[in-house]
Amino acid sequence: MLENPRSPRVRAVAKLTKRSAREETGLFLLEGPQAAREVLAHRPDTVVEMFATPTALERHPELKDAAREVGIEVVFTTEAVLDVMADTVTPQGIVAVARQTPTSVRDIFAASPRLVAICEEVRDPGNLGTIIRAADAAGADAVILTGRTVDPYNPKVVRATTGSLFHLPIAVGVDLAAAVERAHAAGVRVVAADVGGGDFLAARALLAEPTAWLFGNEARGLDDAALALADLSLRLPIYGSAESLNLATAASVCLYETAFAQRSNPVTVR
Repeated sequence: MLENPRSPRVRAVAKLTKRSAREETGLFLLEGPQAAREVLAHRPDTVVEMFATPTALERHPELKDAAREVGIEVVFTTEAVLDVMADTVTPQGIVAVARQTPTSVRDIFAASPRLVAICEEVRDPGNLGTIIRAADAAGADAVILTGRTVDPYNPKVVRATTGSLFHLPIAVGVDLAAAVERAHAAGVRVVAADVGGGDFLAARALLAEPTAWLFGNEARGLDDAALALADLSLRLPIYGSAESLNLATAASVCLYETAFAQRSNPVTVR
């Protein structure tokens, strides 16, 4: 059992809450039973270490069995050690270290995707995590993050994805113009979500075709250069008195509307 909160091993795990340490090591931190369950089920090859308090493992014995099945030893720690490792104020007693596994934009579009989410300068970790989760739920083929978007391996983003981080390809640090060029070469229309865009309802039929949604910054949206790269811009209508929609909420609607359109129109015209 790990008992010393100041040991080098414990401190190395704790450092992964910092982006500099994640970039230097190529590793990231995930915590809680849900994240552990998902990474063991979908990407066990990426797990480097897994730690848990005896109490937490008693509450989630299935995790011990799942780890054993894929050849991962769960290391016991004290509550004090787990508190140092974890990013949350009240950790759930389970922490793991995994390797980052970003996908290239080339590979994403080589697979002929029908639905992709592109995030340009999304800065809030909760929003990004929710967009990744929504993309996964809507059956999107991939998520692409430009270089100005928050690190997807930030612990807050990882938690907000609730495991979806391990379910679909994610490209990181991408140049937006390069992503759009790849999309066009693959026959994918790039649609910007923008408050100054065209009528969403009038353009719904277009969403049945391969579509990459482009989402911008929470406060500023997409700048003129980014909007110029898109094939068209659409706005979600506001029927009530709300000033606007949260970015992640708007992205969820856009992704699901596209998923509905593509599933009701199985023959896709490129």
